[in-house]
Amino acid sequence: MLVGREVNYSGRGRFSAADSCHVLSRYLPVNGPWKVDGMNSRVYTSQFSNDGSFFVAASQESNIKVYNVDKNWKIQKDIETKALRWTITDTSLSPDQRFLVYASICAIVNIVDVGSSARESLANVTIHKGLDFSADGDEDEFGIFSVKFSTDGQELVAAGSDNFIYVYDLQANKCSLRIPAHKSDVNTVCFADETGHLIFSGSDDSLCKVWDRRCFISKGRANGVLMGHLEGITFIDSRRDGRYFISNGKDQTTKLWDIRKMSSNTTDNSRLRDYDWDYRWMEYPSYARRLKHPHDQSLATYKGHSVLRTLIRCYFSPEYSTAQKYIYTGSSDNSVYIYDLVSGAQVAKLDFHNAPVRDCCWHPIYPMLISSSWDCNIVRWEIPGIGEAPLPKRRTVRARRFFGRALR
Repeated sequence: MLVGREVNYSGRGRFSAADSCHVLSRYLPVNGPWKVDGMNSRVYTSQFSNDGSFFVAASQESNIKVYNVDKNWKIQKDIETKALRWTITDTSLSPDQRFLVYASICAIVNIVDVGSSARESLANVTIHKGLDFSADGDEDEFGIFSVKFSTDGQELVAAGSDNFIYVYDLQANKCSLRIPAHKSDVNTVCFADETGHLIFSGSDDSLCKVWDRRCFISKGRANGVLMGHLEGITFIDSRRDGRYFISNGKDQTTKLWDIRKMSSNTTDNSRLRDYDWDYRWMEYPSYARRLKHPHDQSLATYKGHSVLRTLIRCYFSPEYSTAQKYIYTGSSDNSVYIYDLVSGAQVAKLDFHNAPVRDCCWHPIYPMLISSSWDCNIVRWEIPGIGEAPLPKRRTVRARRFFGRALR
């Protein structure tokens, strides 16, 4: 590639974006970690802005921080939440980076203007506008486990413990869609692509469902169902192409899906479960790890991490720097796992934390990964060679470098 660039085979005089991505994707952010911040309680959610200039982290006890990544992780906003019940379950930053929504175990989702100049955003000083997702104003009915902005920033999609998914119109200031989507708690929901027409949802009923808003779906009939998990779904991440997504399940697996393989009906898998198990405080039965859904529609299954105690999250790696070549996930065994999307091989395991890593985020441009843990620490991992002294490791970072294999 270097020779070709020097003699200008391509006529461009430089690497193409695809060439650069091919080289960069071979270097994983496994070096470190370096401490970003320590929160006062368990860190539940974290997120980079679309351009990577800001990073949002939310802890269990009423605190959300917005960091300016380009200014050496300076705290841009320190938000004290209101109407919090047990914990912040999810946050979402608007595409224009002006507004932040945060949810808790209640029917009210709060929205805060984070584009103002003031650093402090106290619940009793700064306006935290409450968006009511309940049908009759009874906000004690259910809690919101997942909330996401649409690409245009005009809508929110949310998942509730009442088995419903919701679409909220921010301009009209009301719920525009309320769907009885599943037979159990809906733990995760997201828009499939930039159009906002397709929605993916995952539930404790172990099913992933696809909803097309251009069809009549208000009575709860999904456009498609995807079976394969034996336990509840904790998180879904879309590839943003309207076809592929991944899901984390309490059966201790991550699965890759293609909605072109979805079916119109479901098959009961309750006969496969003959054990009494609660993921919040019990280990997953060893023999259950060998079970397989008889109608598994997933394209691939990734194993090695642990999905216990909390709703562990998983993601595709960035398109810009890796061409979404990997998937990565937090784990209740205190680590971050990175898998090769195609082969399913575990290519890296990041060990530092001493409590579950509920969330982790790969920078959309830089080769940098942030892990956020219940040990209250937010740390960053980068590619080798940045020349800084990392934090003392509690355990050894085990990463398989695969420079030769990547070219085979």
